[in-house]
Amino acid sequence: MASTPPPSATRRRRGPARASIGDVAKQAGVSLGTVSNVLNRPERVSPATREKVLAAIEDLAFVPNGSARQLRAGTITTVGAILLDIANPFFTEVARGIEDRLAQDDHTLMLASSDEDPAREARYLRLFEEHGVLGVLVTPAGADVDHLLDLHARGLEVVLLDRESPTPELSSVAVDDVAGAAMAIEHLIGLGHERIAFINGPASIRQCVDRRAGVVRALTAAGLDPDRALVEVTVPSLNADSGERGATELLERTDRPTALFCVNDLTALGAMRTLRWVHGLDIPGDIAVVGYDDVNFASMLTTPLTSVRQPTHRLGTVAADLLLRATGAGAAPEQVVFQPELVVRASSGAGR
Repeated sequence: MASTPPPSATRRRRGPARASIGDVAKQAGVSLGTVSNVLNRPERVSPATREKVLAAIEDLAFVPNGSARQLRAGTITTVGAILLDIANPFFTEVARGIEDRLAQDDHTLMLASSDEDPAREARYLRLFEEHGVLGVLVTPAGADVDHLLDLHARGLEVVLLDRESPTPELSSVAVDDVAGAAMAIEHLIGLGHERIAFINGPASIRQCVDRRAGVVRALTAAGLDPDRALVEVTVPSLNADSGERGATELLERTDRPTALFCVNDLTALGAMRTLRWVHGLDIPGDIAVVGYDDVNFASMLTTPLTSVRQPTHRLGTVAADLLLRATGAGAAPEQVVFQPELVVRASSGAGR
């Protein structure tokens, strides 16, 4: 029987170490300054010497450290963005808007997901600051933004994304979520529903707080007592699994609602999956469903989802533009608020 190799023999071998600028200088037989001039100011180097350095660069597969060069030159072109969940199609489209705007000025995007975790968000903010990014776009995972104000005070530009700024010191781009949620509830009340369920997310996420405020506002305006008309379930995350969990909890109640409003489309997707495939309910015959965000799959479901539409791509482009203008021309902080719109489809039963 063959003997078991020692642990070191089973480890994955690393490739060759990345060549340094010193390795290039040594192979070309020139100084570090000459290599630097070839990379940044080639006109200062004779053609013969330049060819030797370029040959060494090609032979060693040398890749210049762009971050270090940008810092030395004062021309940083990298922007960081921390979104709640980049697996969510809403944030995917927002990220595309950011990237499209940055590309217009030859800037690059470093993208991270906080997974709705303030501690994870803090780690990425620290990494971005250490990397020396031009600025950061952040959808805060918690209610507090003091840490972002501290970051701004240290000279790093910060723009709040999908969240209204609680302070004039920070720029922000957001949607009026109170108005959006009110639209959804007004729509359901107009269809005759007087007992409405709401699957909401954590109160630490501002969007959840604002959307609940819109729900209560619409019920009150219609003369309905929120304590009687509203059945609220709070789930830990804004994803499809949580939507399934919320729908299951609602169906365990004896006083089942006739309509369901979900804090976003992913929770609505999970809820619809449970309502239809686990419990055999008809949508909208047994229960009407409305989501929020109007992500790309909303219109493609077996029963297309009524949803509150946000200008996702526009959110990203405007946020990136605010950051670039602040870091370039020193523009004053600005708070931009978009108005949402309700897109009515079959899941709410309208027009049947």
